[in-house]
Amino acid sequence: MLYQIYETQRALMAPFSEFASASAKLYDHPLSPFAHTPLAQRISAGFDLLHRLAKEYEKPPFGITAATVGGVEVAVQEQVALKKPFCRLLRFKRFTDNATALATMKDQPTVLVVAPLSGHHSTLLRDTVKSLLHDHKVFITDWTDARMVPLSEGPFHLDDYIEYVQEFIRHAGSDKLHVISVCQPTVPVLAAVSLMASRGEPTPLTMTMMGGPIDARKSPTAVNNLAMNKSHNWFETNVIFRVPQNFAGAGRAVYPGFMQHTGFVAMNPDRHMSSHYDYFRDLIRGDDDSAEAHRQFYDEYNAVLDMPAEYYLDTIKVVFQDFALVNGTWTVKGELVKPQDITTTALLTIEGELDDISGAGQTRAAHELCQGVPKARQFHYDAEGAGHYGIFSGRRWRDKVYPEVRGFISRFNKPAAASATNNVTPLPKRSRVR
Repeated sequence: MLYQIYETQRALMAPFSEFASASAKLYDHPLSPFAHTPLAQRISAGFDLLHRLAKEYEKPPFGITAATVGGVEVAVQEQVALKKPFCRLLRFKRFTDNATALATMKDQPTVLVVAPLSGHHSTLLRDTVKSLLHDHKVFITDWTDARMVPLSEGPFHLDDYIEYVQEFIRHAGSDKLHVISVCQPTVPVLAAVSLMASRGEPTPLTMTMMGGPIDARKSPTAVNNLAMNKSHNWFETNVIFRVPQNFAGAGRAVYPGFMQHTGFVAMNPDRHMSSHYDYFRDLIRGDDDSAEAHRQFYDEYNAVLDMPAEYYLDTIKVVFQDFALVNGTWTVKGELVKPQDITTTALLTIEGELDDISGAGQTRAAHELCQGVPKARQFHYDAEGAGHYGIFSGRRWRDKVYPEVRGFISRFNKPAAASATNNVTPLPKRSRVR
């Protein structure tokens, strides 16, 4: 019923949002007589803010059309490499007529970015992809809003997520691939690679894990505490709803994106209120650059998706209640997940100093599990001053984190045996795992 109430409210707010948008333009357009009345700028700014607070936010595009390779600008085309019911594997294909840039791109490493399925769209990692495209061939998982997946496609469990990741790794070429997982997927990616190693399959050259709950018992955050302190039945009863009839996935049980979004906002309400007030002031002052930065952030932040109920409940139980990965009790369709079986994949973990979603030590715990990986191929990096989003987006990602990721991938862009014979130079000691 809550989902239906939300949709009704959204439908009722739509005309008001459009009215606010039109009114903002009426008091701002230079050809409008209202724009020359006293307080016109303040009135326009107020209506603009009301429009943004009331509007519906759809999934934004990646919008990446160009990248720079070796000082040469190359064209970028977004392609669908694989399409599954609950996810698309996207490839950002680069094109150029410059022979030097073409030769450079041909030899660059291939990276698979596994985006979170945790309420936001994969476009949240736009900045991650844009940086990687300068030095890598890039694939990314683009998870589908569950409310758009018909019931006929069946359920989607955490085990299915892992199978998707394995299929994407094989498609991109596991023996020449570097995998980057951000936040939530660190756990299923580690499981996927572990199972491949246990079967004797080729595994990726490297795994980079960023701000994820490998061991949610360490430095638990508000997000962790909620998952740990409520029963599994509580989640099933209180946060799972059926998709209304006006969507393709009508009747599917989901954890609605609007509930996830409400939870994130509730964690830092003062920060969001301050940000909106600053936006109002920027509009009044005519600070277009700051106002546009606010729009871009909230266009992304406010665009949410529904998660399949089975996958969400599995994640709560496996990751945050049973701690099955770190306890060594996790089985995926009858196979025990054994990270210690990974031997040839180099490992880099990254944590943000101010991360309020994945606490300190949670991601680094992967090193304790991957005992089969030689210590010389294990590294950790703490991003000073970075919050959760700062480790994969924004200035700190571009200036501090990305150089570490790029250097790590470059050092281990050969199979383990070849790397050993070539005496690969290790990362600085501050990044090494002791």
